[in-house]
This record gives sequence, structure tokens and C-alpha cells, in this order.
Amino acid sequence: MKNFMYYTPTKVYFGKGEELKVGKIIKEYGFKKIMLHYGKSSIKKSGLYDKVVKCLKDEEIEFVELGGVEPNPKLSLVLKGVELAKKEKVEMILAIGGGSVLDSSKSISAGAKVDFSPWKFSIGEEIVKDRLPVGSILTISAAGSDMSNSCVITNDETLEKRGFSSDFNRPLFSILNPELTYTVNPWQTACGVVDIMMHTLERYFSNGDENEELTDNLALGLLKAVYDAGKVVMADPTNYDARATLMWANSLSHNGLTGCGKVYFMAVHQIEHEVSGMYDSVSHGAGLAALWPQWAMNSYKASPKRFLRLAYEVLGVDYTPDEEKAIIEGISRLKAYFKSLGMPVTLRELGVDKNSLPDIAWNAMFRARESYQISSL
Repeated sequence: MKNFMYYTPTKVYFGKGEELKVGKIIKEYGFKKIMLHYGKSSIKKSGLYDKVVKCLKDEEIEFVELGGVEPNPKLSLVLKGVELAKKEKVEMILAIGGGSVLDSSKSISAGAKVDFSPWKFSIGEEIVKDRLPVGSILTISAAGSDMSNSCVITNDETLEKRGFSSDFNRPLFSILNPELTYTVNPWQTACGVVDIMMHTLERYFSNGDENEELTDNLALGLLKAVYDAGKVVMADPTNYDARATLMWANSLSHNGLTGCGKVYFMAVHQIEHEVSGMYDSVSHGAGLAALWPQWAMNSYKASPKRFLRLAYEVLGVDYTPDEEKAIIEGISRLKAYFKSLGMPVTLRELGVDKNSLPDIAWNAMFRARESYQISSL
């Protein structure tokens, strides 16, 4: 196990009705004026918006609001948020929604403290040194942004999708009520299941087969729980226990826990960012489902022991002395599982033009290109 630093400062309020505490929570921190940041109409249709507004008014907390966050959150809206936050002198941002709303909020929170575009954080030209605090009320189990240090934004002018990590990105608090995910449609629920699993899988498949027994066991346990819960919620969307499993797994899959002591690179995520940056209609989870099976078939020889454990312990492959056969069967079973959720398992199903593949590959290598340029100086 490699040396590591584990840091999870986010305070989590988990369970039924916890969103009704939001006014009191914010007041305890001493904030008097905040920004509400959310998507489009879903939180108003569900009644969540009215509940939050009442909680804020009951505690005499002023607020301004900015809606309109889209999947693959856009820099153009982030810039509007930065302008609004500065103009209104808000003291924190309350994100109500899923990963896209949270990432947009994180970018606004960093941009509100500087005199340049927060896109510079996304492309690595600047480092975050301060931010407005962000709190969240989560409404979909997927991205894990409610506890993570990451922030992913799409530049809608250049079609680049870039992420950056900073401990300043970690929310101050996150409210997680699984009941708020009951109305998430089957497609987005399935996308969320894939995203949760992929956040863990991409940490689990670290370079080589070093011994990280505890971290690997945590990852495999989370994957098994999500694998089972995903089947349940697709058949029974209001099953509280299954929704709760997915919501908590969403947080633990991306807060660093399943990567402790490992060296890993989230290659499938990096490629998918370029796919959904170029094709805005592609949902992140769907893109991951389409990419992972082929990545796995090309990569399993680099970490055969971990692929074998996944096959046996999560995917139920019967023991066989032919380890490669078991691994390939495991990959096939996870591919079939994604398909059973209604997810695409090829880029063709997503409408990705094969002529755009060289550009996707080239864009996905931007970190390697930067490293090469630096080493060549």
C-alpha cells in the first residue's frame, strides 16, 4: 500500500426529511445571504424548491437564485453565476440537484474569488486559493460530487470538457435524503448506477496487482452492493433501502475512500469527458457504459488478479482453473448488466460518428501532451 492522505471534511446529513434542516444548518454557520443554484424545473415540480425557500425564510436567510444548469454543466452559466455572486455579495452557494449542479456551483464558488475566468482552473493555468463555501441537497445518486474534490465543466465555445481537483471543491455540508431520488427516471437512475460503479472500478483497477487488501475489499463490497441495488430500483423505484444504498455509495465511491494507497488513472472517465464534451446529448453514465467493456478487454492483462476477484466476488462467475476465461466472462457479465439497465454498450449506440474518434482520442490525451511538452523543454 502506497502512502496516502485522506481528507473528507464534508458534514453529511443522511436520511428522511433531512432537507428540512437546511435553514437551521446554514444559520449555524452564520451565513446571512446565499445563492440557490439548481437545474431547470424538476425541483419546483417536486415541491423541493418551496420547502427549501420556506426553510430559508423561517431562519431569515436572504437568497438570490440561478437556475438552468444542464447535464455536462456549461462555462457560460458558470460565468453568469460568478457575476451574480459578486454583484449580490453572497456568502455561500446552496446547490440543489445532482453532480452537474454541484460542479457548476464549485466553479462559481472559485470564480467568485478571482478576477479571471474560472476556466483557468479547469485547464490548469491557475490553482484555487479561496472560494465561497458550497452546501448541497442531493437529488440524484450518481456523480459523488457531494463529497468529492473534483469539478468538471464543459466550455460550450470550444467543446472541451475539463476537470480539476482541489480540496477547496469539497462541499461544507451535503444533505442526502434517498426519498428525493424516487422521481428520477429510469434512464438517469441507470446512468447513476454506472457512474457510481465506474468511480470505484477506476480506482480498484490501479496499476499492477500490488497488495491493497483492505482498500480492494472496500471497493468490491461497494460494487456488489450497487450491483444488487441497481437491479432493485429499476424494478421498484421507491424502494427506500435500495435508493439509500445507491445514495451512500454515490458519496463513498468518489470521496477518495476506495482509492487510498493506490496509484490509478481514470482513463475511461477521461475519454468519456471528451465524448460528452463533443456530443452534448450523451449522458455521462451512458458514455461510461459504452466505453468500459472495450477498455476492460484491452486492459485486463495489466491487472489480472483484480479482474478475477471482480468476476468471482461481484459478478458471480463460477470458479474455473482457466483464469483468463473467468475474467472474460466477468467482463461480459458486467457489459450485460449495463445493457439490462437500458444502457448503451457501444459508442455506435450513442450516435458517435467513427470519423470523430481520432479527435476524441487526441483530446483525451491532453495531459500526456502537456507532460511531453514540459519534458521536451
